Amino acid sequence: MKPVAFEYEKPVDIAQALSLLAASDGTGKIVAGGQSLGPMLNLRLAQPTLLVDVRTLERLKEVKLTEDALVLGACTTHAAIEDGLVPDVARGFMQRVARDIAYRAVRNRGTLGGSLCHADPAADWVSAMMLLSALVIIEGRAGTREVDAEHFVTGAFSTALGEDEVLAAIRIPKLSRAARWGWYKFRRKPGEFAEALAGVLVDPDRHIHRAVIGALHTVPHVVADARPLADESALCEAIDAAGIRDDPYEQQIHYTALKRAMAQLHA
Repeated sequence: MKPVAFEYEKPVDIAQALSLLAASDGTGKIVAGGQSLGPMLNLRLAQPTLLVDVRTLERLKEVKLTEDALVLGACTTHAAIEDGLVPDVARGFMQRVARDIAYRAVRNRGTLGGSLCHADPAADWVSAMMLLSALVIIEGRAGTREVDAEHFVTGAFSTALGEDEVLAAIRIPKLSRAARWGWYKFRRKPGEFAEALAGVLVDPDRHIHRAVIGALHTVPHVVADARPLADESALCEAIDAAGIRDDPYEQQIHYTALKRAMAQLHA
């Protein structure tokens, strides 16, 4: 299939992008790498009257490293993270996640911000940013605001982003030297979206013992205190709490993903 007809604009800065979105009365869409939006346009699952292309805006490519965090512009590509072209303050975790996303051709163009805005529950960055307690920095005509990643995604393909707002950057806290993590993704073949995924993060210096269960039918489930998950019964309770109760197959693959992510902490 082919997309419906739409107008195309390439703004020179974020302010112009915001003005274009505001003038579209909610029918405009931001496009960056286009790796998620492109297929939706072709299938006519998305039918915007205007596409605002922000991929060349330098502000959205900025990388800032502070004493306690990394701020990545929304247009940072998966490949840039995979290749170490930006610092990995998560002690290798972000590179591990990036290299396992789809295929290299997709990673070359797909962006961190685009993945979060698309908000596919099976997308790696949605769960990964929740696990890292990242902050999403949003710019709108009314100013700048921050939303924690756990509350940015409000449902399947739904976010807290307003119709006239742009995701500008993501602030990722720096892990301490003592931090350890586990990440496991189950899919039928390389390149596909996950059928189940789980991540675990232990950073004792920052009093963090956190887990996430992703690839659900809705928002990934965050376990704020993952310490009990060393017990088998607590693993089952976490899967139940994530809303996976009716399908034995789904229960099993999500249980296995979480158990294997936990096992990586001690590998």
